[in-house]
Amino acid sequence: MKFGGHVMASILAAACGRSVLAFVPSSSRLVAKQLNSATVKSVSDARFHSVATISNAASTRLFSAVVEKGAAAAAEEEEEDLPTNESDIDLLKLRHTSAHVMAMAVQQTFPEAQTTIGPWIDNGFYYDFYFPETTDEETGEVVPSRKLSDQDLKKVKKAMDKIISKNYPITREEVSREEAKRRIEEIGEPFKLEILDSIKTEPITIYGIGEEWWDLCAGPHVESTGQLPKKAIALQSVAGAYWRGDENREMLQRIYATAWKDPKQLKAYKKRMEEAKKRDHRVLGKKLDLFSIQEDAGGGLVFWHPKGSTVRRKIEDFWKEEHIEKGYDIVYTPHIANLDLWKTSGHFDFYAEGMFDQMDVENEVYQIKPMNCPFHCLMYKDTIRSYRDLPFRWGELGTVYRYERSGTLHGLMRVRGFTQDDAHIFCLPDQLQSEIVDVLELTKTILTRFGFNKYELMVSTRPEKSVGSDQIWDDATAALVGALDELGWEYGTDE
Repeated sequence: MKFGGHVMASILAAACGRSVLAFVPSSSRLVAKQLNSATVKSVSDARFHSVATISNAASTRLFSAVVEKGAAAAAEEEEEDLPTNESDIDLLKLRHTSAHVMAMAVQQTFPEAQTTIGPWIDNGFYYDFYFPETTDEETGEVVPSRKLSDQDLKKVKKAMDKIISKNYPITREEVSREEAKRRIEEIGEPFKLEILDSIKTEPITIYGIGEEWWDLCAGPHVESTGQLPKKAIALQSVAGAYWRGDENREMLQRIYATAWKDPKQLKAYKKRMEEAKKRDHRVLGKKLDLFSIQEDAGGGLVFWHPKGSTVRRKIEDFWKEEHIEKGYDIVYTPHIANLDLWKTSGHFDFYAEGMFDQMDVENEVYQIKPMNCPFHCLMYKDTIRSYRDLPFRWGELGTVYRYERSGTLHGLMRVRGFTQDDAHIFCLPDQLQSEIVDVLELTKTILTRFGFNKYELMVSTRPEKSVGSDQIWDDATAALVGALDELGWEYGTDE
C-alpha cells in the first residue's frame, strides 16, 4: 500500500493569515481545513499527507516576524465577527435580491446586455452578462461588444439605487416548463433557455421585481427592493468568465459586488480587504524581491529570485531534516516519462484534462509529469523485496506541471508548475494505521512550525467516482478513523 504527497507550493500565505490544507490518500482521504476564511489552497489530487509549508521573507527571523504579524491581523479580523451567509439567512436573502436588482439595472442601462447566472457568494454576489455586437441604427456600422468600465459600474449602481428607492415588491410565481420557455423566448434571453433545460424539477419558479423584470430562480429573497440597504452595497470589479466554464463558449463579463446589512459592516469589510491587500503575497513577493511570474516565459511558471530561493532552501532543508528523522529516504525522479505510466496507474483516466499535451519522442508518447506516484511505484518494482523490510518511506520534493486555464492563475496559489512534497509509503496492511498516525504527527509538526494551529479534520468516505475494491476502501477508511481515534483528535465525516 502507498501514500502520496504533501504539496509544498507557495510562500507568503502566512502573511495572509489563512490557508486550506488537504490530506488525501489513494484509497481514502482526510481533509484538514484551517478555520479562517480560506483563500489559499494546497492541492494534491488523490494522494496522502498534503500540506502547504509557507514562508514570506528572505530569512527565518523575517519570516517569523511576518507570521506573527499575519496571525495578529487574522485575530483582529476574527474579532470583527462579520456575519456569513450560513449564519444569517437575512443576509443571504439580501445578497440574492441585490444580484437580481443589479441585473435589472444593467439591462436598464445597457439594453443589449443578456443575463446568465447571478448567485450569492461568501462576501456578496456576482452576475454574468453577455454583450453581443450591435449595429448603429444611423450608420449601419457594427459596434463591438461593450467592455464594462469603472464608469459603467457607477452608472449601474445609480440605477440600482433608483430601483431600491421605488420599493418594488419581490414576487414569486410557479409556471410550467412550456410557459417559462415561452416567456424566455419572448424577451430574447438564449442563455436562460440553457438554464431552463438544466432544471430537472417542476414547476419552474420565477421571481419578479414588480412588473418590471424577472428571472428563473429558486430563491430565497427579501420581500421588496426597499429592504435593501443602498449604502451597504458596493460594486467592486469586472472579470471575464466563459459561459459554463467552457473556453469554447461565449466570453461573459462578470460583475462582482459586496453587500451587507448596514454601512458599518460594509466599512469593516472594506477595511479587512485593505489589510489583505497589504499582505497579498504577490505584492510582498515583488516588494521583497522573492519571486516573479515572467509572462515572456508563460503564465503560471514561477521564477525564484536569490532572496526567495534562500527562503525556499531553508524550508526544503527543514522538510528534509524532519522526514529523515522520521525514517524517510529522499529520492529524485525525472520530469517526463512515457505516457503509459499514467495510463497504467489510472491517473490519465481521471486527470487527463489537467495534464499538458503529450510530446512525441522517437515514435513514443511522452508526458511531462503531473504527479510523481507512478515513478515511486516503478522504483519499488525495480528489485525483489521482502515483506520483512517494510515499510519503505520515500519522500520527494517533486516538481510537477498541470494545465490550468489562464483565467484561473493566481500568483503562487494557482500555477502551472509547482514543487510538491510527495511522499509514498509501502507497507503491510497491519502497519497501515500506525503509519497514518506517524504521518499525521509529522504533518502537525510541520504545520505548527509555520504557525498553522487552527484547523478542522474531516474523514472523507468513498466518492462515486473511484477505483479499488470495497474491501480496500473499507480497510483504508477504518485505518484513517483508527489513527485519529488513537491520537485522540476530534474529526467529522464527509459522506
